[in-house]
Amino acid sequence: MTKPECQSVTGASTHAEHGKRVADMFGRIAGWYDFLNHALSLGQDIYWRYRLAKAARPEPGGMILDLAAGTMDVSVELLRQYPDCQVAALDFALPMLENGKAKKLKKGREQRIFPVQADGRALPLPDASMAAATIAFGIRNILPREDAYAEFYRVLKPGARLCILEFGTGSKRVWKGLYNLYLDKILPFIGDRISGDPDAYRYLAETIKQFPDERALGNELLSAGFERVYNVPMLSGIVYLHVAEKPV
Repeated sequence: MTKPECQSVTGASTHAEHGKRVADMFGRIAGWYDFLNHALSLGQDIYWRYRLAKAARPEPGGMILDLAAGTMDVSVELLRQYPDCQVAALDFALPMLENGKAKKLKKGREQRIFPVQADGRALPLPDASMAAATIAFGIRNILPREDAYAEFYRVLKPGARLCILEFGTGSKRVWKGLYNLYLDKILPFIGDRISGDPDAYRYLAETIKQFPDERALGNELLSAGFERVYNVPMLSGIVYLHVAEKPV
């Protein structure tokens, strides 16, 4: 029997199929995505995105890559903090970008934020062209992650930062197991009642539980060629901000 190309929570046997299933899943919940992000995190997602953008530190006037941009909340925060920069907002799920474009690319933002549908494993960007790169709650959706790291490394300028915002592994007991209960039961239930798509939030819970811990992710970034890798835990380690630099 042929061994599957990838081990995906979606049941896909190839990386290409995995990407399509994930994009379709996020496309189905695009209309509810922002509301559920705020509700399920009790508003903490706003602070997390602030910290992510603050860590990016792009050169003045540079172009920032926001991969897995979704409805472009991070892109908007990047532009707020760095108004002289431009943002390439890339995502595999076109409905997410369209939803964000309709709601958020106003008051001049549409002249500095550029949404593009793209695969994180093959970015439509020139080598050494980005002054910084961010990805919020998206790296675990890309398989294999090594391909995404290689693309980040390729498009970043020497000395530029890659900043990753991601959940910590759900394999650790947080708050005496309350967080694990939240992942297993509460998250899919709320997602089903509001969005009508329980599979999307079961997928979220499963990918969090299977995600590597902060040390393992740091080692992945070092193996990809990055340096000065560190992480900042938030909310008792439920969320981590990972920062890495491309060598000069």
